[in-house]
Amino acid sequence: MSLLCVCVAATAQDHDPDSTDVFYKHLQLNELVVTGLAGDAKMGEMPAPVSLIRPADLSARTGGNIINVIASEPGVSEITTGGGISKPVIRGMGYNRVVVVSDGIRQEGQQWGDEHGIEIDGAGVHSVEILKGPASLMYGSDALAGILIFHPEPIRAPGEFGGSLSTEYQTNSGLIGYSLSAAGNLDGWLLGGRFSDKYAHAYRNALNGPVSNSGFRERAVSALLGRNGSWGYSRLRFSYFHLTPGMIEGEGDNYSYSPALPFQQVRHYKLVSDNTFQLGPGNLKIILGWQQNRRQEYEESPDGPGLDFRLNTLHYDLRYQSRFGNGWKTAFGLAGMGQISDNLGEEYLIPSYGLFDAGLFATASKALGLWTLSGGVRADVRWLHSKELAGRFDPFKRLFPGISASLGAVRPLGRHMTVRANIARGFRAPNLAELGSNGEHEGTFRFELGNKDLRPEYSLQGDLGLDFSSRYVSVQSALFVSRIDNYIFAARNGAVSDEGLPVYAFRSGLAHLAGGEVALDIHPIHQLHLSSAFSCVYAREKEGSDLPLIPAPRLFSEVKWEITHEGRLFNNAFLSLNLDWNWAQNHFYAAGGTETATPSYLLLGAAAGTDLVIRGKTRLSLYIIGSNLTDKSYMPHLSRLKDIGVCNMGRNVSFKIVVPW
Repeated sequence: MSLLCVCVAATAQDHDPDSTDVFYKHLQLNELVVTGLAGDAKMGEMPAPVSLIRPADLSARTGGNIINVIASEPGVSEITTGGGISKPVIRGMGYNRVVVVSDGIRQEGQQWGDEHGIEIDGAGVHSVEILKGPASLMYGSDALAGILIFHPEPIRAPGEFGGSLSTEYQTNSGLIGYSLSAAGNLDGWLLGGRFSDKYAHAYRNALNGPVSNSGFRERAVSALLGRNGSWGYSRLRFSYFHLTPGMIEGEGDNYSYSPALPFQQVRHYKLVSDNTFQLGPGNLKIILGWQQNRRQEYEESPDGPGLDFRLNTLHYDLRYQSRFGNGWKTAFGLAGMGQISDNLGEEYLIPSYGLFDAGLFATASKALGLWTLSGGVRADVRWLHSKELAGRFDPFKRLFPGISASLGAVRPLGRHMTVRANIARGFRAPNLAELGSNGEHEGTFRFELGNKDLRPEYSLQGDLGLDFSSRYVSVQSALFVSRIDNYIFAARNGAVSDEGLPVYAFRSGLAHLAGGEVALDIHPIHQLHLSSAFSCVYAREKEGSDLPLIPAPRLFSEVKWEITHEGRLFNNAFLSLNLDWNWAQNHFYAAGGTETATPSYLLLGAAAGTDLVIRGKTRLSLYIIGSNLTDKSYMPHLSRLKDIGVCNMGRNVSFKIVVPW
């Protein structure tokens, strides 16, 4: 995926903040300006699939976390552990194959682990961009499946100061959440801050009743200090995220808001310096970041953790973007990170380690008649040093070089159609869990063994898309075929640990993936939208067996009635009804009993919302969102609780209020 480090270029510093949602709502996809590594471009000119979840769409959804909220998008799914923990999956690939970007840097929170989610405050997410396909040009190792970019709230216009108070209640888990934000622009000086708090007791479903220890507590703080000028801008962002989830073991429980043993404490600190300087015909961008992720598992006593991981990460990103004669847009730079991971607990799963990587890249794009061409190349190297622990881990060193490249083209076919094609090579180095695990993975019900001989994954993927847009109908379609050498996954090897747990060993092989997405929107009149989105992935090894953790084919359909009355009491009102149909997953990795088949299920949802306008300004926004209204008992194929017979959440109704000021 070339040039697709995408950020919304049309931010609120160029628009009235009160009209931001309206701006996103009415802007056509092909006209939306985004920013790639080679500079600004229209989304309609991107050669590989890119989708945007707008602020209004986020407000009309609900979930226990931000990944849960966006998982209904075509090609996106989630690996779930109850109501509070979700990990993103794009086109059948997750964990270290998906890069999550927040505050301009990749989120590094030991994402190899199953039993914790993404350390991002959903209340502070303004919009989300989803990039599907190999994107190693931007972030080096790991982006084989794609990238999720979480955009913060836009910078306010000069002289403006304001904020919002939002609150939410969910009936099933008793979730109570609130978030308070404030931001201002004082003659180019930028100030901002947010505090969020959320807690939930055990969720319930018709089959299991209350699900043992599925409650959680989440708290987040963030701050912004910056300066805008004719020379560019400089911004310093700080955030702190704290999650306390219970660890579900399948036994009955009450509705306490305090997790019982076993539970986790996950803390994530982040400091990012984001700077852009006008320099000659282009701009020089310098991003420096620091993150610390601390994950502790309390199994026997709340006084001391068993597993205790501390991960420190330093990021650097220096790139120059410019335009020059005859319509060329180019970018080149150096980016990478360094990490130190320590084991501070009494139990061990992976060894302590040090890591450093660096990548040199260059990209370019140019319009040639009706064609828009883009491409790039990147060279990466990652050094990895595992530390010794007598009797448990032997030290080892590995060096992983990688070359990534892409070439894409977009061409309109008449007034209403666009064809796009892209071919990309991606690269992913094995993570420490895959290389060096040797211990019980608490909360995953298994003992894991790493493989020090694993080699990097290399993918070669082709994407082909065809879009149609008219006054009454729009269609977006995307197909992909991918070959991944040395595809790494964990499988049961038939052994049992001393603790009586099945042993999972990491292995690799040649994998082939194919699938795509088709989204249809019919709007016979301005207010009415009839939409459907279908996505599927098929993934197999060369030997013929199916790969694990591949989502079932899915069809999500919605009927939505929108009522927009600018300046009246009720504005941007809507009513919607949706059906979420998940096919049976009969293609699963059966060797050793690693996976089993999953039956199909159909979920019914509905939503309604409106803005209350008084004296020409929005004073209040109200939303009522219902999910699984038939109280269906179901287990998704990617649920980690499927093996112990625990279903996902039953009927749930969410009430949300947002008060801007």
